[in-house]
Amino acid sequence: MRYAVVSFTRQGNMLFLRSFVILFLSCMTIKTNLCFPSLVSSLKTLPIDGHFDFEQVRHAAKDFGNRCSFLPLAVLHPKSVSDVATTVKHVWQMGPGSELTVAARGHGHSLQGQAQAPGGVVINMESLQGLGMQFHTGNFPYVDVSGGELWINILRQSLKHGLAPKSWTDYLHLTVGGTLSNAGISGQDFRHGPQISNVHQLEVVTAFSEDSVKFGIITRARISLEPAPEMVKWIRVLYTDFATFAKDQEKLISGESMFGYIEGFVIINRTGLLNNWRSSFNPQDPVQASKFKSDGRTLYCLELAKYFNRDETADVNREIKSSLSQLNHVPSTLFLSEVPYIEFLDRVHISEIKLRSKGLWEVPHPWLNLLIPRSKIQIFAQYVFGNILTDTSNGPVLIYPVNKSKWDNRTSVVIPEEDVFYLVAFLSSAVPSSTGSDGLDHILIQNKRILEFCEIARLGVKQYLPHYPTQREWKAHFGSRWEVFARRKSSYDPLAMLAPGQRIFQKAIPYSQ
Repeated sequence: MRYAVVSFTRQGNMLFLRSFVILFLSCMTIKTNLCFPSLVSSLKTLPIDGHFDFEQVRHAAKDFGNRCSFLPLAVLHPKSVSDVATTVKHVWQMGPGSELTVAARGHGHSLQGQAQAPGGVVINMESLQGLGMQFHTGNFPYVDVSGGELWINILRQSLKHGLAPKSWTDYLHLTVGGTLSNAGISGQDFRHGPQISNVHQLEVVTAFSEDSVKFGIITRARISLEPAPEMVKWIRVLYTDFATFAKDQEKLISGESMFGYIEGFVIINRTGLLNNWRSSFNPQDPVQASKFKSDGRTLYCLELAKYFNRDETADVNREIKSSLSQLNHVPSTLFLSEVPYIEFLDRVHISEIKLRSKGLWEVPHPWLNLLIPRSKIQIFAQYVFGNILTDTSNGPVLIYPVNKSKWDNRTSVVIPEEDVFYLVAFLSSAVPSSTGSDGLDHILIQNKRILEFCEIARLGVKQYLPHYPTQREWKAHFGSRWEVFARRKSSYDPLAMLAPGQRIFQKAIPYSQ
């Protein structure tokens, strides 16, 4: 049996595979079920640099979704990549009879238990942060980082070199392995693609070395960097008509846009909206802004960011004025802010601190993320924002277009076929004890109605970060790619599951070599 670390090397737009095996062994599959003491004993005998914890495991049964909880048998705190490989090897070697599985856990931001391992082993990837960061600051700068490193830490250290990664997620307190394994999407996507498209190499612990790797644990990444700006002009404008809003968004992501970040969100029946913005933004025309009423209306906010250095302020102001003059937003709703680059990128963390202080962070998050073909977005918006969603008080509803050409089609993320598609993200938070419109049941029913409409209307929608309980649904999700996916999943994956507690495949059987 072979266990390998696989390195992907990117040159230009091509991704090349380099494989180097770190462990060679032959093994026999254990056919019988092992009892709890035997499993514990077998893990305790593994030659690792870190340690297993069999007592303090409850934190590994929680995640950001707060909707499911599966206690693991043990939590591995690795000190080396070899620890991860040794553990994966051991779980694989035990065979399907043991029912022992393994999951990699970063910062615990999964939504439906994807980083949990019921009765199995959870690998605490943040323990690998001690391996450090290695910066290369030449003509093509990059940084080598652990898969358990947080993006916020990478940003802080990169800025010391005047550099920064090109592509982000909206929330930076997540691990590298966690976001790269799910692509990693944000408002820079239209220009740079998702985070996974901005990686030169990945170190991945897999079952064994192959020419095509789909499943494994990301233990290290080489991330492309670029010169970091000092400041950000942060801009918001409103639209009352979705078609106009979408047209302007699509105009901005085509060609060479001056903006470095383009997102949008939907606002339904929000009282005093522009007054609330005044805490962070300044209206260009305070008098006209004070007259704008958002009550009872469905509005669409275009959010833009222009990156710049302080000595460019005058030129940037002229560029922004010229660019905004070509858009068709409501003139009185132009709001602007000027903030340091790190403050803009870490903006969601400020909201996190406020929510934690009110006890509103660790609540159920029944998020629904959809990727919708450009040709169908009008149909979707007209029905969902006109008939299903009655307000947006449960959390933001993001909506913005991205360019398919910026995505690497060799990942397992399934995206629509069209050249431009939209991310629509319903980022709801539920009040645990509520039975009303802010309760979990109500939000889940609303999500189900949205998905049912998409299916009935044949919109060609794909879920981002999906969670399906049946193989039939996964087959529909992957479409023509299913057979290849299933073959690799069954062959390589020591988890052998697409969702904890819901067995989609039998546990993969080790190959003998």
